[in-house]
Amino acid sequence: MGSSVLLEAGTGELEIIVFIVNGNAYCINVLKSREIIQLSEVRPATVTNKSILGLTNVRDKVMTVVDLSYILDKKPTELTTSKMALVCEFNRQEVMFVVDSIVGIQRIRWSDITKPDRLLKASLTVGNILTDNGILLLLDFEKIISDLSEADNVYLKSKDTIAVKPERAGKKIYIAEDSKTIGALLKEVLTASGYTSLKLFENGQDVLQAIYELKEEYGEGYKKEIDLLITDIEMPILDGHTVTRRIKEDNILNTLPVVIFSSLITDDLFHKGEKVGADRQISKPAIGSLVEAIDELVF
Repeated sequence: MGSSVLLEAGTGELEIIVFIVNGNAYCINVLKSREIIQLSEVRPATVTNKSILGLTNVRDKVMTVVDLSYILDKKPTELTTSKMALVCEFNRQEVMFVVDSIVGIQRIRWSDITKPDRLLKASLTVGNILTDNGILLLLDFEKIISDLSEADNVYLKSKDTIAVKPERAGKKIYIAEDSKTIGALLKEVLTASGYTSLKLFENGQDVLQAIYELKEEYGEGYKKEIDLLITDIEMPILDGHTVTRRIKEDNILNTLPVVIFSSLITDDLFHKGEKVGADRQISKPAIGSLVEAIDELVF
């Protein structure tokens, strides 16, 4: 999987891991999975949440084992059979997701990902990918984790710790975030901090089109309608790195501050955001750091 680190930032390409759960094919961005392992002994969980199988030890590191079968189909995984697991890192915590089998790794373009059918596991899907072998569903792992840790929601906990500044209300911010759950949480926390002029977009193409329209209408005066863009990286149709690169390569738009806010920002991948010209890169869910970065860039 190391080859994906070498994919050029902003080219519109990504690699996905295709896996099977209950006979259905799903996928995850390679960059979100640290490794794929054979599931070994799992110690039963003391929690009552049926989506959590228990705990396991991987190289002296204790990890929570999440049951994707139950989350997707309300069908508990039988640990009596051989299973594979995706080891992922979210919110600086490693989590293991149990799957039936791994199909392999494919390289696709962000433009191959379409908006999900809202009637088909909509709340857990950020996009559909049509392949020669059928439709793949790109799962919203951030939402899955957010739902599992609802009582310990980092975004909402941050809301009461960020000082409110009335002058923030005059700043206009665009947000590109494909996860409706994270988008709503972002809006709630930023509004509570005083940033009340917010526009949300579900993918990079929509937000870039909106910014291009501002340029067409106002020329170099576009900044009276937008002060800053916050963008995720992983989005259907057009990814955040490509959006950032296109803005920074534009002779008029290149002064627009862009903050990348993503769970994909690791030490290894930070250089990708630098290469496309991002003004700041904040790792989810550090919402306090995000507000600080916005303040620095708009005042």
